[in-house]
Amino acid sequence: MDRTNTTYLLAHDLGTTGDKATLFAPDGYIVASAFASYDTDYSRPNWAEQDPADWQTALVSTTRQLLARSGVSPSAIAAVSFSGHMNGALPVDADGAPLRPAILWADQRAVDQAEFIRARFGDAETYRVTGNRVSPGYTAAKLLWIKQHEPDVYRRTHKVLQAKDYAAFLLSDVMATDYSDASLTQLFDLEGRCWARPLLEAIGLAPELLPAAHPAATVIGGVTREAAAETGLQAGTPVVIGGGDGGCATVGAGSVQHGDVYNYIGSSSWVALSTHKPVLDPAQRTFNFAHLDPSLNVAVGTMQAAGGAFDWFERLLRGEAESEPAYHALDAAAAAIPPGSRGLIFLPYLLGERSPHWNPLARGAFVGLAMSHGRGEMARAVMEGVAFNLRAILDVLRSQGVPLETMRLIGGGGKSELWRQILADVYGLPVALLGLPGQATGLGAAIAGGVAVGLYPDYGVARTLSPVQRINHPDPATRERYETIYELFKDAYVALEPLFGRLANITT
Repeated sequence: MDRTNTTYLLAHDLGTTGDKATLFAPDGYIVASAFASYDTDYSRPNWAEQDPADWQTALVSTTRQLLARSGVSPSAIAAVSFSGHMNGALPVDADGAPLRPAILWADQRAVDQAEFIRARFGDAETYRVTGNRVSPGYTAAKLLWIKQHEPDVYRRTHKVLQAKDYAAFLLSDVMATDYSDASLTQLFDLEGRCWARPLLEAIGLAPELLPAAHPAATVIGGVTREAAAETGLQAGTPVVIGGGDGGCATVGAGSVQHGDVYNYIGSSSWVALSTHKPVLDPAQRTFNFAHLDPSLNVAVGTMQAAGGAFDWFERLLRGEAESEPAYHALDAAAAAIPPGSRGLIFLPYLLGERSPHWNPLARGAFVGLAMSHGRGEMARAVMEGVAFNLRAILDVLRSQGVPLETMRLIGGGGKSELWRQILADVYGLPVALLGLPGQATGLGAAIAGGVAVGLYPDYGVARTLSPVQRINHPDPATRERYETIYELFKDAYVALEPLFGRLANITT
């Protein structure tokens, strides 16, 4: 493509470890990228906080780096858009000044406040309205914690923002959020696409604390002169609110139509289904958030340790004395083992588990271990165990009757040909590895920016910008074998579950 006189899209993805800024051409080509890290404060048990001043420093630094490296004129940037980590809480005053450090998604201090929500509004009603089970991880409980423990901060709070909302404010001087980020605050009516006033009233939070919520492809303002002087951007450049990282990853993965499903495998993993309506599981094993496309929702099941379980096993075998990772050797050893790992099953609950069990006390286990088993059987069992737990999540989503055709796959776990084939055989679906030029979250934010300013007609462009690289089809014989082993996997969890609480008592 001739990019002479092309306009570009700048996407900032404020992740947990830092801000990754990427400059995209309209065809998805990455012109330049830059990363600036920042720290998370874990100084107290179950606390996780970040200094928003670090977000600002990273925003300015990465923007200036991009402009310098790319040689692109600031006037050629059609829009700046955002992605960021979700379900946090940053209280700011009327001038936008932070009143305390931001409480992050990983922070679990607000256990008592979650119980308060449960008592005042109820488990079932909270799930029905918000699409999310009651949890201390959401903004609602965190804001109640601030109200109870830091009343002066609560009294002075003008708005509560998410990470990407604050970054957008720094450029535009406008306080806003989008539907996707709003939907993981546990304060948002998912079907009504508005703040859930009956819930807010029941738990005693002021609706005025919440910013206006917009579709992700909304220009909330332009880059101010002050922000332009700091960053090198052109004053007046459209600032697009973008979405939370989950919503942006969904678009970046090309899951942009009803029935599209994708799987991310990194340290953690999730399966996400795009649907017209929220998927409300009677057992609350999955949760929901708003898609960047305002006509869609995303039903999700997330597991704690996926690639992280394989990383743990690799480090265990390698030992501290060896510096070279053994991933390729382990992958080859696992590939030499037949499906089922010769009777060895692995429960991948090394960090407790979210979907489908929501059991923080769950623990990992090798079941069926024998003297004849070696590292190949164990490595393959780890891959299969992760796939079986993801299959349990997929079964919940399938139970809603949405026909699924292909599982789109993103994340580092997709690099393994063996693991992709295991997933295809366990899911009983073709698994399509995407040829993403960069991270899906940054691409999703850029697409929202392009839709907002008319560079793209709609989110369907994601299918072109995140093309399928290769497909693994399920093998009928292996699929049938895995059906039997999957039942054993589920039975193994049920059998061991009563022991997990007792084990917790002797490990603390």
